[in-house]
Amino acid sequence: MARKKKTGDTLAFNNAAKTLLANIRFASVDTPIKSITVTSSIPNEGKSTIALNLAQAIATSGKSVLLVECDMRHRTLANMLGVRHAGGLYAVLSDQMSIDEAVIDTGQPNLFFLDAEPRIPNPADIIASRRFAKLVAALEEKYQYVIFDTPPVGTFVDAAEVAAITDGTIYVIRQDFAKRNEILAAFDQLNKAEVNVIGTVMNCCETSSHDYYYSYYGGDKGQNDAAAGVNPAVGGAAATGAPAKAKRFKK
Repeated sequence: MARKKKTGDTLAFNNAAKTLLANIRFASVDTPIKSITVTSSIPNEGKSTIALNLAQAIATSGKSVLLVECDMRHRTLANMLGVRHAGGLYAVLSDQMSIDEAVIDTGQPNLFFLDAEPRIPNPADIIASRRFAKLVAALEEKYQYVIFDTPPVGTFVDAAEVAAITDGTIYVIRQDFAKRNEILAAFDQLNKAEVNVIGTVMNCCETSSHDYYYSYYGGDKGQNDAAAGVNPAVGGAAATGAPAKAKRFKK
């Protein structure tokens, strides 16, 4: 059972998400990044929590953002958001629903959600299709930001396929969890797909440089030991590192 969040923790989580958003905006001033893929090396690194927190930070800033469930084999975002809908990604791609009919209002201003139905056949083939690429382009026209939560790179090819047609990719690394060779292999796969990795996020780590700041304002030291998916409303990232390129993980 997760411990009760302290005020310092909440401040740290919110500030980390806002810092990540600022870094994304600065990553490409001339060509603003609108569509973002969020992935990791292996499961349970907290990528879905990061995707949700980033979307919430964007919505709070006054920009419209659509969060898209692209981890079709292990859907988590609907439960985290507490929403349900009869249709989703597959319904739109198969012309059973329009985008407007499939997208859900999450209850937070400016934040919208497109789910993926359970048991979608051949997810990799669907993501690699022309219809999916056209859908991504349509969503970019409709919303100021679109965030795609994808499977881990080391598990399925889906993440590289989505990342190849989006503006930028955020790579989530959970502290003391993924092995170095797993991270290197995942980056190699992204590089082969010519993916624009705009930065990394270190997740589930202790805060350090801002401990005094959060202690001063919150009455206690801030420490992020939240596991992925725990209290997603306030976040799971203690440190953001965009932009950090793949070349930093040389063998």
